[in-house]
Amino acid sequence: MAPNSRPTLVTGTAGFIGSHVTLKLLGQGHQVIGIDNLNNYYDPQLKADRLKQFENHPGYTHYTCDLADRTAVESIFSDHLPGRVVHLAAQAGVRYAAENPHVYVSSNVTGTLHILEGCRHHGTEHLVFASTSSVYGANTHMPLAEEQSTEHPLTLYAATKKANEMMAHSYAHLYGIPASGLRFFTVYGPWGRPDMALFLFTRAILADDPIQVFNHGHHKRSFTYIDDIVEGVVRVLGKPPETDPNWQGEHPNPQTSGVAPYRIYNIGNEQSVELMRYIEVLEENLGKSATMEMLPLQPGDIPETQCDVADLARATGYTPKVSVEEGVAAFVDWYRSYYH
Repeated sequence: MAPNSRPTLVTGTAGFIGSHVTLKLLGQGHQVIGIDNLNNYYDPQLKADRLKQFENHPGYTHYTCDLADRTAVESIFSDHLPGRVVHLAAQAGVRYAAENPHVYVSSNVTGTLHILEGCRHHGTEHLVFASTSSVYGANTHMPLAEEQSTEHPLTLYAATKKANEMMAHSYAHLYGIPASGLRFFTVYGPWGRPDMALFLFTRAILADDPIQVFNHGHHKRSFTYIDDIVEGVVRVLGKPPETDPNWQGEHPNPQTSGVAPYRIYNIGNEQSVELMRYIEVLEENLGKSATMEMLPLQPGDIPETQCDVADLARATGYTPKVSVEEGVAAFVDWYRSYYH
């Protein structure tokens, strides 16, 4: 994607996906304005070290602030007038939402409102925002495709992401802001989040501690390597959506819109992998076997995800392709290097 004359605003630049996207954009010659609140949901040192990869880059400008701070967000928009916005910042973690619901609404709903307001008042040409496969909730029709129902989220986290999709559509309709929502499927890889399964499993196995395997290992997931996610994000960023001329109000397609420049895409690996295979690949790369504590399905957990990525492929020419064998090996290499 060619650089824009106006800078690109990226939220969550100290986060897992945000840091990788920022590096990609800087490598392509973009000017990037970064926002992150550097909270302590997990190890702040990991976030600081992600930032160190690019914080002194001449094309990068950083702001440490919370998206719930309306005045701060408005000031950043008015000072820099970003042409494109990649909104990745959010309070993550499906299970954490049950303990801290107010944090999710403040970050994921109020924070997104402030980003939408910034786009509205400063002529943003394209908003790309992170959603999640969790919005499919109780839907068990596989593979999961964008035109299917997302009306039954099983967690507050998923509900806030569904709200983001609806908020973006309303702003796209009312103010003509081209908006693309990206439903990510189980992202993993170097610089990943310590609360995610691969990170937790690796740490526990190396320490000879048992790993907690939910649903007795019967989970299946479209595990998606970080580089595949980043490529999808950047390609979509270069393709602002338009209204869909084939859209019908009598039979509304939730993926597109006939009244707004709006589009939803899945980004995930088409190959759904059993959790036990994922663990097996990790054991092979660590050279150690895991001691497993088998546990039942947790409240809000989805037993299976399988990603239909056909629409992303048609729109961008790209399909996520990194296998778990390649991706887990790359993560283990990074983990050993980072933690010595």
